[in-house]
Amino acid sequence: MAKASAPLPAAIPVFPLTGALLLPRGMLPLNIFEPRYLAMVRDAMAAAGAAARVIGMIQPRAEGDPPPLYDVGCLGRISEFKETDDGRILIALTGVTRFRVAAELDRTTPYRQVLVDYDEYRDDRGEPAPLAAAARAGLEDVLKAYLDTQGLAADWDAVKSADDEALVTTLAAVCPFDPAEKQALLEAEDLPLRAATLTALMTFAAGSGSGTLQ
Repeated sequence: MAKASAPLPAAIPVFPLTGALLLPRGMLPLNIFEPRYLAMVRDAMAAAGAAARVIGMIQPRAEGDPPPLYDVGCLGRISEFKETDDGRILIALTGVTRFRVAAELDRTTPYRQVLVDYDEYRDDRGEPAPLAAAARAGLEDVLKAYLDTQGLAADWDAVKSADDEALVTTLAAVCPFDPAEKQALLEAEDLPLRAATLTALMTFAAGSGSGTLQ
C-alpha cells in the first residue's frame, strides 16, 4: 500500500472490467490472460518511479469498441505477482486511492491509458472515519437477514472482530451487486456513506430474495 506522502502518477494504464470493485486498502485478485493485459502488467512491473507496479481499475459504462468508461476508478498497486506455466499472470492489486478520469490518452500501447485527477479523493490515503455504533449494528443485522434469505452462513466471530473498513470493503467486493451498484459503492464519499449504501443494497436484496454471495 502506498504511503500518503508517496507521489501518484498523472497518467495510468487502466483495466476496464465490469463488476470488479477495488477500494482503497482493499484487495482484488486477478487472473490475467489477454495479451494486451499481460503487456500492461509486465509494463507496470517494469516501470519506475510513481508509475511502478500501478494499474487503474475501472468499469465500462456501456458496450462499445472501445467501451466508454465510468468517470471514477481506483488505483491499485500490484502486491502479488505470479506467472503460470500456461502463460497467465496471477496478480493481486491493493487499492491505493480513487481517481477521476480527466482525459484518455491517444493509444500507443495495446491497453488504454488515462490522465487522472486524485484531488477530490485525497482522504483515501488517510484513516477512514469510523462508523457510528448504530450504523455498525444495523449493517450486521442486515447482513444476517441477507444471508438468511440466501441460505448462507457467516463466521460471526470474524464479522464481529473485523474493523469497520475491513467489513464494509469485503462485503462490497463479494456481494453480487450489479455494475451500477458496485459503482455507487465505489463513489460513496466516505466509509459511513459506503456502509449506508451497502446496508440499503443488502436490505433490498434480502427483501426481493435475489442474489447470492459468491
